[in-house]
Amino acid sequence: MDCIGTQNLRKVLEYKVRQFSDKEFLVFEDQEGYVISYTYRQFDEMVNRYATILMSTGIKKGDKVTVHLSNSPEFLFSFFACAKIGVVIVPTNILSGVPEMEYFLDFSDAVGVITEPRYMELFDSLLGKCKKVQQVFVARTVPGYPHSALYPHATVIADALKDAPKDLPEVPIQCEDVLMMLFTHDPVRPKAVQLTHANAVFAGIFGAQAWKVVPEDRHFITLPLFHVNGQFISLIPSLTAGATLIITEQFSAAKFMKQARRHRATTASVVGAMVRMILSEPPAEHDAEHCLRLIMYAISVTDEEWDAFESRFRVRLCDLWGMTETLGATTVNPIDGILKKNCIGMPRLGTAVMVVDEHAAEVPAGTVGELVVQGVPGRTIMKGYYKNPDATSATIRNGWLHTGDYAYMDEAGYFHFVGRKKDAAVSPHVRVISEQ
Repeated sequence: MDCIGTQNLRKVLEYKVRQFSDKEFLVFEDQEGYVISYTYRQFDEMVNRYATILMSTGIKKGDKVTVHLSNSPEFLFSFFACAKIGVVIVPTNILSGVPEMEYFLDFSDAVGVITEPRYMELFDSLLGKCKKVQQVFVARTVPGYPHSALYPHATVIADALKDAPKDLPEVPIQCEDVLMMLFTHDPVRPKAVQLTHANAVFAGIFGAQAWKVVPEDRHFITLPLFHVNGQFISLIPSLTAGATLIITEQFSAAKFMKQARRHRATTASVVGAMVRMILSEPPAEHDAEHCLRLIMYAISVTDEEWDAFESRFRVRLCDLWGMTETLGATTVNPIDGILKKNCIGMPRLGTAVMVVDEHAAEVPAGTVGELVVQGVPGRTIMKGYYKNPDATSATIRNGWLHTGDYAYMDEAGYFHFVGRKKDAAVSPHVRVISEQ
């Protein structure tokens, strides 16, 4: 048995509610600056009520439900409601157009959609084509507005909440049951990555340990919640530690540090482009006045950008690497050790990583090759690609997940990202200068 045990995401949430009932769990700021917060108990009650609404329409364990929502409490209510009743969550990019969404709905076999008014026109145009979708739920509605008349064939969640009980019956969920499916970025035929409850539990454990998350932490999320970064690098580790989540509806470089200061954020997760955008904002006298102790980021920045950011904002940056198939953060700079610039760090606890040649043989330190990640499907790496056994067997071979990313390992055991395998400019099996 590994550190996951037999846990599922429902058990994790409900245990944290018992531990931290009246502690603030979620703080949300929308685009207009309106702020609302929920304690662990209040959040869990809303999750249960959402779940009973889903069940009242016939949604059941094993069904697939698309969640097409902006960053919001309603996204998280929907996410955990599905998780609690064994429904497979299919989060989708809110920027997706009609062709992409038609493919996502059909390929995933979604029987339901949870969305908001601004996207109802999109789904109205698809429902006649996507015959498997039987239920549409509308969240984030304006109180007093006649949404039930506007959407006569949809369930308006705000209306249904009035009679929805907060007590939820038990649903048998195994830890290897699929929790959600996330689509890859392949523009021709995106694959659906199946992630399990065990995957989420493992992500929470290693994430909380890697960044030393404690209940007093307040983690700041501006990345989209439909992505594995927002879910497995931010959301689940914070929940696992009993910390507080601060979520904004969307990222704003101009507001980022002000929001972090106002909400007393102690940690945050971004990507390299966001680091540069925040850095490009005009300097302000309060730039270094905040509670942040650590910002994790993916996709490298230059050494000069790293130095400028840390110097100006007085907060440590921590680079990492991962992908949906490997549950997000897979290599991380050790925050108790040497944080190397422009380096994706060392393997997380419980995971082995190596660099190999085209024959899957490990190459010497300082040699560029493909990154491969050792793991157990459905526990420490993805379960597989939905309805695509050939792609699954081609990706997971002999216990190693082949990522399609090129990197090299230096003499100290740190990994350095080079590029994607499909990038013609990347030359594998080339020796580089190793760092000592």
